[in-house]
Amino acid sequence: MTLAGGRIAAIDRVDRTEPADVTLAGKALLPGTVNAHCHTFQSLLRGLGDDLDFAGWRDRVLYPFSERLDRGAIALGASFAFAEMLRHGATTCVDFFYLQDEGNENAEAVIEAARAVGIRLVLARGMYDWEGAPKRYREPVADAARRTRELIAAHRDDETAVVQPAPHSPHGASAAMIRAGWELAEAEDTRFHIHVAEGRYEGERTLQEHGATPIRYLDRLGVLGPRMLGVHCVWLDDEEIELMGARHAALAYCPSSNMFLGDGITRVPELRKAGVRIGLGTDGGCTNNRLSVFEEMRMTSLLQRVRILDGAALDAATAFELGTRSGAEILGLDAGVIAPGRLADLVAVDLDDASLHPRTDLLKSVVYAMSDRAVTDVWVHGRRVVESGRLVTVDERRLLARVRELTQGWCAPPAVAGPKCEPQGRPGAAAPRPEASETKGLRLPRRDDEPWST
Repeated sequence: MTLAGGRIAAIDRVDRTEPADVTLAGKALLPGTVNAHCHTFQSLLRGLGDDLDFAGWRDRVLYPFSERLDRGAIALGASFAFAEMLRHGATTCVDFFYLQDEGNENAEAVIEAARAVGIRLVLARGMYDWEGAPKRYREPVADAARRTRELIAAHRDDETAVVQPAPHSPHGASAAMIRAGWELAEAEDTRFHIHVAEGRYEGERTLQEHGATPIRYLDRLGVLGPRMLGVHCVWLDDEEIELMGARHAALAYCPSSNMFLGDGITRVPELRKAGVRIGLGTDGGCTNNRLSVFEEMRMTSLLQRVRILDGAALDAATAFELGTRSGAEILGLDAGVIAPGRLADLVAVDLDDASLHPRTDLLKSVVYAMSDRAVTDVWVHGRRVVESGRLVTVDERRLLARVRELTQGWCAPPAVAGPKCEPQGRPGAAAPRPEASETKGLRLPRRDDEPWST
């Protein structure tokens, strides 16, 4: 295989090797996996909100702890997450990013972190105006649209980073904000991302406030179409599934996160049958809590089997395609396939690893059995970023030391942590931002049979 200009130039039989050649004896070369949905800063919050439902995690962990992150911490969280993904064979990441602080500087810090660590990045630039969220998340519609347009323009010619608009969700973005995101995607000829129907509460709220369930509401706004990449889409009825397919919308499915938060199971076989294009995502590092698309392949298949009670509900080849080729296609990237002309995003796995034995069916073993330790080498845009299981772009020990230093003394809320964990400060620790007080009074965790309330 010859690589040139960030792409696979040719695949030929080799009669003799050259001194500069990289030989991969005893290894299999796979297309890099595509993480179609993540929030990288959330990796710094791992372990703080475990064993909570979505609302409890959001109001008691996400909102208050994200207020502690200045620009340097945001960049550190991104580097931390990107490093883990690369070690696990993910060569592309969608970072749905919304800690804007009324500007693009934080987003630029994430983009620079991706460049330094060496991952391919789709920066889904969040557009958020729900008054219940912390102030740093929120922007007026006109400002969000202008800043997103400016960020897209700034990285139009970037080889390994692309910016796409991302109105947060039907509950986190107004109708005007959602329309602005879609109109920007139309003008820039790109995709746009939006969380949709993650929890049952969202359908209840959207029905109450707009007289329609989330997918029907987005269709009424005129944004449900081939540019839309809906994230989660757990709570859809039959008509909504058919509507997504008829409008040629796409889905970023995050099975482990949906299980972690107790959201439910997205109906993947039905969505595929309806014509919905699908990629796989990990979601944030504190609602999973791993960042491995290979893991999401396995979970995608197993969840559909147990939901339908059919061991053949979704096979290994389909799961692998969702995490590679299909994930790249819904993002508009020439990745996810090993073929001449495609982006040179590649992963080598050690065939001698115990998890790939016995050698009966490699593809099935990769999806159902492979350990992340089997990933030995990774290339992104033709650049070797992992070699012999070690990151070559950053000092991983130093990176982890910085993460430990930043998060020292952070503690889960008492109801989650138990009696042994007490919040404590440390010299130099970032204090909660003043706007954190705005999160007080938001609704507490609820049972699924309770109505929406604030």
